[in-house]
Amino acid sequence: MAKNSVLRYKRILLKISGEAISSPSDIFDFRTVDALISEIVDVYTLGTEVGIVIGGGNIIRGEKLAGAGFNRNRSDYMGMLATVINGMLFENAFEQKGVSARLQSALQVTSVTEGVTANTGIRYLEQGSIVIFSGGTGNPYFTTDTAAALRACEIGADVLLKATKVDGVFDKDPAAFKDAIFFPEISYDDILKRKLKIMDMTAVIMCRDNEIPIIIFNLHQHGNLKKIVSGETIGTIVKE
Repeated sequence: MAKNSVLRYKRILLKISGEAISSPSDIFDFRTVDALISEIVDVYTLGTEVGIVIGGGNIIRGEKLAGAGFNRNRSDYMGMLATVINGMLFENAFEQKGVSARLQSALQVTSVTEGVTANTGIRYLEQGSIVIFSGGTGNPYFTTDTAAALRACEIGADVLLKATKVDGVFDKDPAAFKDAIFFPEISYDDILKRKLKIMDMTAVIMCRDNEIPIIIFNLHQHGNLKKIVSGETIGTIVKE
């Protein structure tokens, strides 16, 4: 892995939604997955230490099941298992690119992955492996946004990068409102006061309390990830 002293962010936690890797006809859009893996590998080869949290919404959403009357605890655990499946997909995809990747899970799924431990995750990162954290927080009632914030805190990430389908944070949905106002920079507290739904509020509070900036950016713009770690202003930065 090449080293580059000009990197702005040496260690990142990248949060990707499950929906981002799906298509209307299938739970996996393999062209999208391959493109995303290539973008991450580009950043990795610069010398960036990469941790990843992937949602499971392409397979199942615990909230949706619970809303249909299913037991909330079981619904959330099913959602967590979906993130393990996505993690296995990414682990294998990285290996096909010749990149070392390690999958950890907050749920005990010992036949396919090891448990999450912060010290082990940090050691893998320092040894040059991409670390994929699956299984959410291991507890119901928490989103994968919160899991991403938790892992970012545990590994001492320089920044939490949330990949989305929009260019950053707006005061309202830019797809529905042409007059939506874009924020190139916004504070954690403004996110909370405005109740902007770009990220789970618990995750925002956790990042605020641990002084980890959040960057919300468009996943589908080629090269955005590389530009961010190299110091370019892309998307919206959330900080104090």
